[in-house]
Amino acid sequence: MANLREIRDRISSVKSTQQITKAMKMVAAARLRKAQDNVISTRPYVAGLQAVLEKLSRSSESDNVFMKEAEDPQKILLIAVGSDRGLCGGFNSNLFRFISDTLQQRFPGFRESGQLSVITIGRKAGDYFGKRGYNIVRKHNGFFDDLSFDRSSDITRRVAEEFEKGEYDQVFIAFNEFKSVLTQIRVFTQLLPVTVENEEDVTEAADAIDYIYEPNPGQILDNIIPLHINMQLWRALLESNASEQGARMAAMDNATENAKEIIGHLNLKYNKARQAAITTELSEIVSGAEALNA
Repeated sequence: MANLREIRDRISSVKSTQQITKAMKMVAAARLRKAQDNVISTRPYVAGLQAVLEKLSRSSESDNVFMKEAEDPQKILLIAVGSDRGLCGGFNSNLFRFISDTLQQRFPGFRESGQLSVITIGRKAGDYFGKRGYNIVRKHNGFFDDLSFDRSSDITRRVAEEFEKGEYDQVFIAFNEFKSVLTQIRVFTQLLPVTVENEEDVTEAADAIDYIYEPNPGQILDNIIPLHINMQLWRALLESNASEQGARMAAMDNATENAKEIIGHLNLKYNKARQAAITTELSEIVSGAEALNA
């Protein structure tokens, strides 16, 4: 049985860890509130923009390069959104496995043949795909330390330029969509070429408003598409940020509870060891007294 000092040291160590996990949980909770507000305020705008885009596409014969589907896509670009820090449970690992499985199913052999390129956002994404031999064209480490729309727009602007030059036939985004503190939905969606969703709620929203276009639907569509592309990535970043904070909050809460349980077991072990030591000392004293009286 471990001596009392070893048990006391371990109890002290676990208590220190518990204080850290409590603090990290509180920090994540505070960041989550702000991140969640940003997500909630952005979603209606993105949905409204999608509704307008759908109606414009049905009202015009646009030949915009960002809406042209390639008949046989050969060059694929993936924007993978992870996190810069760990200690957030399965937030990163579950997403990365989902991405790998999706790529294997939809684009078998593209990675080996060099037809698949990856842009990583977040240090964890860069580490994961870099170690597995993916062709990473750009890494954005530390991105969430200074999350801003301008930085997001810089990424989409460069990607759009490369798509327009024909460097890529399709561009996808993969990220965690925020649902609740305990739930994140893994999303793999197409960014370019722009596709018009035919979801019922989006269609109804578009049909509910009668627009007057000036100068014409095609020109307005050409002006809206760059904004739409920017907002798609920006929304993905906000969703991922909120999901990360929620996952970290849940992970730190579980770690705190586990530490509490471990401390309880160690205290029980300490008390048993202490009682055993006292019993041994009493036995020695009684034995010594009996020896003297003999």
